Amino acid sequence: MTTVQKHDADAVSLSGYIIDPLYNPKNGDIDPNVGLPGQFPYTRGVHETMYRSRLWTMRQFAGFGSADDTNARFKYLLENAKGGKTNTGLSTAFDLPTLMGRDSTDPLSAGEVGRCGVAIDTIDDMHRLYADIPIDKVTVSQTINGPACVIWAMYLAMATERGIDWNSLGGTLQNDILKEFHSQNEFIYPPEASVKLVVDTIEFATNKTKKWNSISISGYHIREAGSTATQELAFTLRDGMEYVEACMKRGLDVDTFAPRLSFFFNSHNEFFEEICKLRAARRIWAHAMRDRFSSKNERSWLMRTHVQTAGCSLTEQQPLNNIVRVAYQAMAGVLGGCQSLHTDSMDETLGLPTETAVRVALRTQQILAHETGVHRTVDPLAGSYFVESLTDQMESDANKLIAEIDDLGGVVQGIHKGYFRRSIAEASYRFGQELEAGDRIIVGVNAYPDGNDDAQVNLLQIPHSVETIQCELLNDFLKTRDDDAAMAALDTIRETARSDQNIMTSLVEASLARCTLGEMVQAMADVFGRYGGGPEW
Repeated sequence: MTTVQKHDADAVSLSGYIIDPLYNPKNGDIDPNVGLPGQFPYTRGVHETMYRSRLWTMRQFAGFGSADDTNARFKYLLENAKGGKTNTGLSTAFDLPTLMGRDSTDPLSAGEVGRCGVAIDTIDDMHRLYADIPIDKVTVSQTINGPACVIWAMYLAMATERGIDWNSLGGTLQNDILKEFHSQNEFIYPPEASVKLVVDTIEFATNKTKKWNSISISGYHIREAGSTATQELAFTLRDGMEYVEACMKRGLDVDTFAPRLSFFFNSHNEFFEEICKLRAARRIWAHAMRDRFSSKNERSWLMRTHVQTAGCSLTEQQPLNNIVRVAYQAMAGVLGGCQSLHTDSMDETLGLPTETAVRVALRTQQILAHETGVHRTVDPLAGSYFVESLTDQMESDANKLIAEIDDLGGVVQGIHKGYFRRSIAEASYRFGQELEAGDRIIVGVNAYPDGNDDAQVNLLQIPHSVETIQCELLNDFLKTRDDDAAMAALDTIRETARSDQNIMTSLVEASLARCTLGEMVQAMADVFGRYGGGPEW
């Protein structure tokens, strides 16, 4: 009788080779700086089994037009994720007025409503945005920074009106205001007040929610602004350390909030550099949390990260080539050990993604997950002479930059001294010089231009009616609310801000009282001021 041996399907390659769950040096001599998956210093990943037990979350970014438009796209993404072992989360992009804390009817919002994301002015918009979506079962990420505390308050208030327990809500608020001063410029208040509001959200999440991640510390936008991979690594982690220091100064025990801090990195074209950046990031963060901040809880040492492929690497020339770029960048993110991943759409450099482009972007992740075998063993590149050497080098170089920021007095002082903007500008200039000299090749841009004149993709157009209807909805909303209750709630926000108390409760109550995003943001600006002293963006 022949005995048929059964194997876990995830352990068998397409050629029939049995693949071990984990590979280590044959002599058993494990470098402590590399370690084992799920063990300090987490160079090889934050989980012992990584993708063998659970694939990364495929968290596709979506947001355009009205709340109803984006709600339909969310449902489309969820429907297209069915089948296989896909874990899908929703990631919300907001339009420029919302990102800057302006209502759609604000004169400065004209022409921008619903253009680069979804327009959210009120709690009613929040209800429409997540209508018929089980937010107690699907994780939700919100890419919002300056008015993050207000948007989150609206989300919590919406959950309250739907009868959903806050402790069942899972998701992440981007909420990293420091990188806005470095790169993206979507700040509202001065740095000191801005950090105070971030600490308020972290404290509130620690005390009021069990699963919500109150901040995603982001290097993505730093890289998009032109930084090097090492600058992205160092500046992001030092921003995270600044938040930890501010929370501890507030009196929070580091081990009560640190386990729910998360990170967000870019995955660019330099394949191995991106992999090593993530490996070095986990190691630096683990040492910082244990040694710099004396954290005792091992969960506080874990650096959990979301990765998005590099929007700035996409080209309007030959946009179909972007599918290939995104696939390699996505694989780098996975081989680097990310927990969730967004793949850009091929047409994003030309406009908001069409449904076809979004489906291809999602299918890229699903092909990576189900057809390439990258999940069969944990950290397959560990022990590579090149990978380990580059990881060590990036860690060392990043720690030197972190020490420079420490010497400046920290991140806020570095902002005031222009350190971050100057460093990123210099790196971006060097990249441009290399491109112009032909030392760096971008296919379809400065080499291989055949086909550049061909129209290759259809574009998504946002009609002006989106802005007209959104403004009409906001005006109708204001006509039907209790103005006295709304004004009283805004006064409470101002009083809370002046007293230096946690602002979140007053913002949730103001959302329930039908205050608008712009009103709540301005109430805090009445106390904190706007950075630069004027009403400009």
